[in-house]
Amino acid sequence: WMRRVEAVRGVSFEVQAGDIFGFLGPNGAGKTTTIKMLTGLIAPTSGRASLMGEPVGRPRVLSKVGFLPENPYVYPYLTPLEFVEMCGELSGLRGRACRDRARQVLERTGVWYAADRQVRRLSKGMLQRTGLAAALVADPELLILDEPMSGLDPVGRKEVKDLILEERANGRTIFFSTHILADVEALCDRVTILRKGQVVVSGALSELLNFGANETQIVLDAVSEELQGELEALGGRLSRAGERTTVEVASQQVDEVLRMALGGGASVVEVQAHHATLEDLFVREAIFSGDRSDPEPAKKSSSD
Repeated sequence: WMRRVEAVRGVSFEVQAGDIFGFLGPNGAGKTTTIKMLTGLIAPTSGRASLMGEPVGRPRVLSKVGFLPENPYVYPYLTPLEFVEMCGELSGLRGRACRDRARQVLERTGVWYAADRQVRRLSKGMLQRTGLAAALVADPELLILDEPMSGLDPVGRKEVKDLILEERANGRTIFFSTHILADVEALCDRVTILRKGQVVVSGALSELLNFGANETQIVLDAVSEELQGELEALGGRLSRAGERTTVEVASQQVDEVLRMALGGGASVVEVQAHHATLEDLFVREAIFSGDRSDPEPAKKSSSD
């Protein structure tokens, strides 16, 4: 007997053609489950999913999709060339065209020099690159990549990021999940963040990051309880670390906070403009908001 677990609930988002779309969330948020539903590996218990306007799972839809799973399984006694050629044949490529295409994608992913080694002798990073080559071999319209940078060194990560940008420039749509927020911020047009199986944030990355674009952090020392109450009444965010208090307020409130602080006997340690990052957004929505029992409805950018 196994206990039923609701892995995702009410997940809804849209990926625009030609975009690089980042799919984020803490471990166990439901990312891989959602990806398995999108690729037809498991069926949702309710609702529906579509790719390119058609229900997922149909052969003619899946033939347009290249998929890299989180832990790619490659037959250990095949070589990368044999495995990628096999994937090409399953996608309808034949003969010389299949072999030439396999060589091309193995060269692009940096595996060609090891194309005749058995997969079981490859490192984790090389195995990941082989899986990526297999996802590319059929020249798909949509790439779905689950943790594509997993196991790669810094050079490998840069090469995969460059490849993703090249694929987008060639008209591909790329959907990928990752825990490396800097990669998402550098690559993605749009993002969706999951928490506890539900979407908490979705929209254009540039617009979502505007939430803290005009904030200023003010670090104060020796803040009394009375002064703390007055600062909280302004509506900013306060946090304490030892004797120091950090106040985050809109830039137009800085002068008022400084007057209150100095008039209340506190000393000013630092004043710094704060530019929001994806890490700020992720921590706020996917980590700190986890104290609530149920996520709030997804926050979206105005373009949705």
